[in-house]
Amino acid sequence: MTIDAKAFQSVAEYVYRNSAIVLEVGKEYLVESRLSSLARERGFATIELLIGELDKPGSDVGTAIVEAMTTNETSFFRDIHPFEALKTSIIPELIANNAGERRLSIWCGAASSGQEPYSLAMLFKENFPELETWQVKLLATDISEEMVKRCREGRYSQLEMNRGLPANLLVKYFAKQGTIWQIDEQIRHGIDFKTMNLAEPWPPMAPFDIVFMRNVLIYFDIPQKTAILGKIRKALRPGGMLFLGAAETTFNLDDGFERVAIGRATAYQVKK
Repeated sequence: MTIDAKAFQSVAEYVYRNSAIVLEVGKEYLVESRLSSLARERGFATIELLIGELDKPGSDVGTAIVEAMTTNETSFFRDIHPFEALKTSIIPELIANNAGERRLSIWCGAASSGQEPYSLAMLFKENFPELETWQVKLLATDISEEMVKRCREGRYSQLEMNRGLPANLLVKYFAKQGTIWQIDEQIRHGIDFKTMNLAEPWPPMAPFDIVFMRNVLIYFDIPQKTAILGKIRKALRPGGMLFLGAAETTFNLDDGFERVAIGRATAYQVKK
């Protein structure tokens, strides 16, 4: 299936209004690829007929289109350096600083299919047994209802397991069920998975010690990036750490942050 210029513009405007994701001219191939599959699944002969359902009352096509246009690339312990920084420096320091209240709060702002928050949960369990007696809140959100459902299920294919997960953690925290691997129930129930659109007003959120907002800002325009960083800054505890993707930065977007190098990882803290 192909998409004409008018239909592409309609999709780009709808996706931007409802998710702030920018689909620039030149991304027609991406829209064609993802919406062709959705059109066939819904029984439409063309992408234009699928798009025609957007204005119909009660239609869920709009939600399906936005979800189709979100990128859900992820893996266990992706870009390992932030996890190494947490293990060797950040979490030990937080444990020392928060010993009085014994609380730790982490937010993964683009959970995709769950590998990132599950990686964090396994890292904590493997390396910081003292946290078992703490109040640890691990929130994981994503715009896609389908992805949040996958997160909650904690079920992964062999291919997904082969991407970044050490063999010892596979054996310890997953059970084989046919061709699928199911994560340990205790790990799964320790994470609060919720649907959240970063472009819409945010619900009240407790201050966070750590925020993972990796490989998300690249999909937004500058005003939306600035708005999101401003909200994150207000949601961080004093001394809290923000992790962005390798191609992302707060530079020229929010001067309230300063860059911090931790080993081979880069994080951002609110300026004092």
